[in-house]
Amino acid sequence: MSSFSYRNGITSKGVGMKLDNYSSKSSSSFKSKVQSTGSSIRRSSTGSVGGGSKDDSAVSGRVRVAVRLRPRNAEEMVADADFADCVELQPELKRLKIRKNNWDSDTYEFDEVLTEFASQKRVYEVVAKPVVESVLDGYNGTIMAYGQTGTGKTYTLGRLGEEDTAGRGIMVRALENILAEISHETDAVSVSYFQLYMETVQDLIDPANDNISIVEDPRNGDVSLPGVTLVEIRDQKSFVELLRIGEANRFAANTKLNTESSRSHAILMVHLKRSIKGRNSSLSTESTGKTLKAPIVRKSKLVIVDLAGSERVEKSGSEGHTFEEAKSINLSLSALGKCINALAENSAHVPVRDSKLTRLLRDSFGGTARTSLIITVGPSPRHRGETSSTIMFGQRAMKVENMLKIKEEFDYKSLSRKLDVQLDKLVAEHERQQKAFQDEVERMALEAQKRVADAERNYADALEEEKLKCQKDYAESIKILEEQWAEKQEKHGQRKVKFGPVDDGIDQKSNSELSTSGEVAKIKKILQNEILLRKAAEAEVNNLRNQLTQWKKTEAARNDEISQLHKLVEDEAHQKARLEEEIAILRSQLLQISFEADQTRRNLDIGGNGELSGSLDSLIPQVKHQQPRDSGDGEKASMVKLFEQVGLHKILSLLEADDADVRIHAVKVVANLAAEETNQEKIVEAGGLTSLLTLLRSSNDETIHRVAAGAIANLAMNETNQELIMSQGGISLLSFTAANAEDPQTLRMVAGAIANLCGNDKLQVKLRAEGGIMALLGMVSCRHPDVLAQVARGIANFAKCESRAISTQGIKAGKSLLIEDGALPWIVQNANNEASQIRRHIELALCHLAQHGTFYSTL
Repeated sequence: MSSFSYRNGITSKGVGMKLDNYSSKSSSSFKSKVQSTGSSIRRSSTGSVGGGSKDDSAVSGRVRVAVRLRPRNAEEMVADADFADCVELQPELKRLKIRKNNWDSDTYEFDEVLTEFASQKRVYEVVAKPVVESVLDGYNGTIMAYGQTGTGKTYTLGRLGEEDTAGRGIMVRALENILAEISHETDAVSVSYFQLYMETVQDLIDPANDNISIVEDPRNGDVSLPGVTLVEIRDQKSFVELLRIGEANRFAANTKLNTESSRSHAILMVHLKRSIKGRNSSLSTESTGKTLKAPIVRKSKLVIVDLAGSERVEKSGSEGHTFEEAKSINLSLSALGKCINALAENSAHVPVRDSKLTRLLRDSFGGTARTSLIITVGPSPRHRGETSSTIMFGQRAMKVENMLKIKEEFDYKSLSRKLDVQLDKLVAEHERQQKAFQDEVERMALEAQKRVADAERNYADALEEEKLKCQKDYAESIKILEEQWAEKQEKHGQRKVKFGPVDDGIDQKSNSELSTSGEVAKIKKILQNEILLRKAAEAEVNNLRNQLTQWKKTEAARNDEISQLHKLVEDEAHQKARLEEEIAILRSQLLQISFEADQTRRNLDIGGNGELSGSLDSLIPQVKHQQPRDSGDGEKASMVKLFEQVGLHKILSLLEADDADVRIHAVKVVANLAAEETNQEKIVEAGGLTSLLTLLRSSNDETIHRVAAGAIANLAMNETNQELIMSQGGISLLSFTAANAEDPQTLRMVAGAIANLCGNDKLQVKLRAEGGIMALLGMVSCRHPDVLAQVARGIANFAKCESRAISTQGIKAGKSLLIEDGALPWIVQNANNEASQIRRHIELALCHLAQHGTFYSTL
């Protein structure tokens, strides 16, 4: 689209209407009414979740329309040099006049009138910024550009402004504003970029995804695109790169009215998720009796629509395929106009299903989104009819009323993470207390055993000492008595020998009796002493026995204490089991909450802006009702869970298993993991690419060939992986597999992998030398449409790289390698193929091959 510059224009607020007899008094009153309505919308941004009332008190918001005038281009300055502009702007009054002739004109009023000098910044502030602010507040928003082809719609919305930042369009400025307002720690921004081309929805980020279906929620009629690529945005640079990729994949053509006329409607969807600080909703749990505070998030969506320009075929000079594109564009714009007419007239029936464009924009007109429409017009009197039609479209759109709503819901994932952390803390604390208790019980038992052993040892030692002492005393006493008795006997014998005459016998006998009685008294005294000693020993023994009894009682008490401790241990074990049961219940509740959150997210993705149920109990039946439809997502979740639990190295090791069934299941798991871009780098680093190529070389199983080729095709979407595949002889293996395969699905996977490799400029010569092109041409004998589509895509990618080398690197345009390998006859033969995918790729290949000097001579 031709470039032109702008300066700041004059703005003020107003209401669109045709003016026949314009009265300043009625105009000012009408303006004040609309301004008060707009301010009330900003103040009414309320919503509730859970136990509070639902957000049924939606506020009304009229579609705001601004008009922007494009300055004359070089062609118009020459062709219309003698004619005045057909449009006259009065920006200070928000009016626009269309001249019928030199003396008559029609006057219209809009919300904003932007002159040809208005800057891109000014356009963003008056048209888009209010919508972006509403999206940040939680509302859905739509910004759309409508007008004749060549009037500056893409310039207004999609200009990147890389050379001059002042020239940035609404898309770049809107994301810059959003990223500056959100918190990257708690908020999330993701975008999808696609085009509506000839009534087919095609992904601009992933061009291979060229037939996306539109899904409608049967409950509220909201639409969604579950198959479109959704990219999370963290910085402005990555977003600008995404826009550049999308613009490169968008269809455009050269017509008489515009050298780069957009042939499709481009739609940018920005999904915003924001956490609401200071607001939580309470959820009670039956097992613990505690109240959990779930954070609340707001989800909103900003839709920026760059409509293809309306055109008259006799003026644009469209013919052939371009003519078919113009017919499709005009039909979709006509269907949009019919819907807006029906909404403006409050008709009971709005024909939103007449076109995919109206189905995608049903929330923007008559729905719940805040919508701003900018219509672009040109000054040339030659296009007065198209300009007038554009103005009337904007006038009718200003009569459409939307009901703005805020959507709030629980942040189940955040709550689940908090519960996981709390659960881990409780388990760790319980284990710590249990270990401390067990350590204390063991310490007390050891101490009691030690004390009992010490008591028994002391008692035995004391008893043994007392016994030895008593025996020693007894032996000494017996020895003394024996010595005394022996002395007495010896004295008694001597006395008998020395006794004299008989008359002295009586005196001697009496003396002997006296001596004996004295000895007996001494012996009795000794015996009494012995008896006393024996009694003292017995008393000591009794005392020791009493001490022994006391120690036994103490031991029994210790045993009782140990029994009590064992009982406490058993009680603690029962309590631990009960806590483990509660932990299992909590884990089950966490899994249930996570499952409900995933199901609710998928339902919301499918259903658009459907209201979340007011309580957690009412959500569970809906999840169960939706569960059969989400089996595909469940399979992917189970695959991710398997990946996390088993580990990538374990899965890759199964590729070398002896059991063929194990190898088949393992390669299927690797292929599913390779479909996710986040897993591809991990698979390559772990040697998964080498294992797949080895399996492709060594196995004779058709199923393994098919699945392994599909996994290699997924990995080949990355440029670094493409070089690794080529360096390990991947193209030769793929060519050999294609030559021996009979299954069309295996051929489709192999052709897809080679087609991805054909898109790398650095690998063309090596790819052709190793037979990649000949392998593609060899697969056309299958005649299966899916295989032919991949072959055509590979040829188109190879031709694009050749033409890019000619245009960017200055390589001399010689004979194409494709033509040298004999691809041209098949390309010409399938130029009119019935399948749209094959035909589109063939057309692109022909366009690129036409840049070679020998192309036409070959034809």
